Amino acid sequence: MNDTAHSDALELEPLSNYVEYPATAMQERAQAFYDDIARRRSVRDFDSRPIPEGIIENCLLAAGTAPSGANQQPWHFSVITSPENKKRVREAAEAEEREFYEHRAPKEWLDALAPLGTDTQKPFLEEAPALIAIFAQKYGINPDGSKYSHYYYPESVGIATGFLIAALHNAGLATLTHTPNPMRFLNEVCERPKNEKATILLVVGYPKPDCQVPVHGGRKKTLEEISSWI
Repeated sequence: MNDTAHSDALELEPLSNYVEYPATAMQERAQAFYDDIARRRSVRDFDSRPIPEGIIENCLLAAGTAPSGANQQPWHFSVITSPENKKRVREAAEAEEREFYEHRAPKEWLDALAPLGTDTQKPFLEEAPALIAIFAQKYGINPDGSKYSHYYYPESVGIATGFLIAALHNAGLATLTHTPNPMRFLNEVCERPKNEKATILLVVGYPKPDCQVPVHGGRKKTLEEISSWI
């Protein structure tokens, strides 16, 4: 999906940063990464403590290294930290959630959400120190105002989001992927252009000391259930 950069001529350079590890080290690193990422849980009770400067910035840089169709990098991350804007986001998100739970959501979807204990109240949107609105750029805009297509942009933004969640977890922060639908209000709050569509509102911070999480969220499928070898 990322064979060449978007340019008039193909330019190549040596693969100088690749590191090959002995088989034993590979096993140890793979196991250690799994053991660490398996601790990750979605959190809804956030402490209001601020995040040290530079942490989110480096995690965003890590997300920006993700592969993308034609290396077009069709994403934008809006970090929301001011109390005023977090309040705006909460008010708009809760309005959409009320409409969803009361009118739009089918019973099957509500039944699937029940073990997670979610409802229309989203205090974490104000309590957490940072919200990251993740936008997918459906197309690019040239300097002269003309448009050009972005290829595989949903897949590309999904990969970058995974990188970001893993990086934040690795740094010691908790996250929640929040997806009020629709999310057009985020374009207004974050002052983003029409060619961008909000895909996820990532809540970031520290869990409260007495934070509890649903047991259901920790139940993951086995290797046999999620993979096959042919």
